[in-house]
Amino acid sequence: MKNTVLLCTVGGAHQPILRAIKSVSPQYICFFCTDRDPVTGRPGSVRQVTGAGNVIKAKPDDPSSTLPNIPSQAGLNSNQFGFEIVPADDLDGAYFAMCNAIERLAKQFPDASFIADYTGGTKTMTAALVSAVLERNEVELQLVAGPRPDLSRVQGDTAQAVQASIAGLRLQRAMARHLAAWRRFAYREAAEGLASIRVAANNPGLPQLKVLQALSQAFTCWDDFDHQGAFNLIGPFAARTSETYPWMLATLKLLRHRTDPKGEPARLYDLWRSAERRAAQGRFDDAAARWYRLMEWTAQWQLLTKLGIETADFPADSLPPDMDAAPRRDGKIKIGLWQAWLAAQHLIKGGPIPEFVRDHESRIRDLLNVRNNSILAHGFRPVSAEDWQHIRLWTEDHFLPLLRTLSQAVGLKKELPQLPSEPPQLG
Repeated sequence: MKNTVLLCTVGGAHQPILRAIKSVSPQYICFFCTDRDPVTGRPGSVRQVTGAGNVIKAKPDDPSSTLPNIPSQAGLNSNQFGFEIVPADDLDGAYFAMCNAIERLAKQFPDASFIADYTGGTKTMTAALVSAVLERNEVELQLVAGPRPDLSRVQGDTAQAVQASIAGLRLQRAMARHLAAWRRFAYREAAEGLASIRVAANNPGLPQLKVLQALSQAFTCWDDFDHQGAFNLIGPFAARTSETYPWMLATLKLLRHRTDPKGEPARLYDLWRSAERRAAQGRFDDAAARWYRLMEWTAQWQLLTKLGIETADFPADSLPPDMDAAPRRDGKIKIGLWQAWLAAQHLIKGGPIPEFVRDHESRIRDLLNVRNNSILAHGFRPVSAEDWQHIRLWTEDHFLPLLRTLSQAVGLKKELPQLPSEPPQLG
């Protein structure tokens, strides 16, 4: 095989390495070897590559060495091979040494194909080489296999080099790097990363890749409040995701339903979950802006459903006493968040809202000032993690119980769950 670089781990039986060289006929060979043991002083496997004279036993149980080194037996000249010393029992050290060697050889032989044979060497060397190869899609992996007369060796005269199947492993590793973005609710990042993976049509992990890519795209839509788009993407994979996310499709149906009374509080919960996700990413100004909209929307919802009043066109005769709200240029009276809550307290008779506003007026005003002074509102002070902590605790302790009561009154019995931070385990 022309223009091929062969990577071999050396240690133990030499016949599989010779068979690997014969099967590949490489342009160049890099032997990964161990050096002399610092404790016992025993020679390492590099002796099988560079040792002079007879340095290899024909059979493991022979009393003495009767064969020359591997390059001599393979008929290699000095410019056809090199070696890299790796630690015998240091997986990290062996891995990085092999990665560096492969990187160097890739520059030295830019037009060559690479094959790594992990038949020889210590267990640590084998693990390190396989791990290093999994990081580079252009390197094929092979081993010398055949019948085993015992548990320790392959029968030499019938063994042959075979390609190791690692396409599925490579795909899993590639997907894992991108799916880690789910932990930060960075679904768009995950979707774009998964879309960049190139995989053969016969790869056993292809169906899983398609599902995870669709889910990442769907949660991207969901995170952007595009519930219809999320529903369209998830629908074809419902059978594969229903066990892990039994709530998902039903929740999306509710969120996109504009006439179901339960849809409005569902969207309010969804907005709060969105604020939590922004805070989890450290985007506290963004989280506070969503919290502000949650407070405003809740007051608007109550005024509209209970009184038929819209805050963008508030009737003058319904204004609470002492509320300063003059008509705008279009002749309509528009009231803001805090005015909407005061109007709800004054106009809605019975229920939890009047008591809620009375009990929490001072705290609500304080938290609104945090948002109003932020960069994304009217000020220049970024919302800090501590600021968000105050908003979050008050919301969880006082506002969400109110929202829960209002939601149950229209038939929504459960809060919406947070979007997942871990991808599903697909069988």
